[in-house]
Amino acid sequence: MNKPVPVLHPLTEEARNSITESEIQINKFPFRIGRQSRSGIINSGNGLAFDRRNPGNSPNNDCYLIDNGKHLNISREHIQIEKKEDDTYEIMDLNSSCGTTVDGHNIGKPHEAEYYPLKNGSIVVIGTPKSPYVFKFILPSG
Repeated sequence: MNKPVPVLHPLTEEARNSITESEIQINKFPFRIGRQSRSGIINSGNGLAFDRRNPGNSPNNDCYLIDNGKHLNISREHIQIEKKEDDTYEIMDLNSSCGTTVDGHNIGKPHEAEYYPLKNGSIVVIGTPKSPYVFKFILPSG
C-alpha cells in the first residue's frame, strides 16, 4: 500500500484541464512544476504531457501543466515544493514570468520572496493573481 502524500487539488476548470489526473500527487522532494512546452511528448508521472527539451536530457519538472490560455500564466519552470526536516512544507517561485500567489501573498517576480510556507488548505495560484490555475495544497490525513 502506498504511503499518502500531499497533493495539489485543482479548484478551477482550467486547473483541472491542465493536469491529466484528478490531482497532483507530490511524491518526492523537491517537487518541481512547470508548463508543458508544446513539442515532444513525455510521461510526467501524472500522465502524458508535451516537452521541448532535447532528446536524452532529463525532464526539468516532476509535473507538467498544460496552459491553454491566450496569454501564458505558467512558466516552463514555475514552482518548487520542498519538505523541511521538521515536516513542514515550503513553496518557491522559480523566477517565473508571472509569479505565484499563496494564500493571497505574491511570491516571485517582482516580489523576490524566495520561499513561502505551505499549510494544509493553502490556496496556490500559479501565474498572475488573476490566473485561472488555482490549486489547494492538501496534506495527507493520519
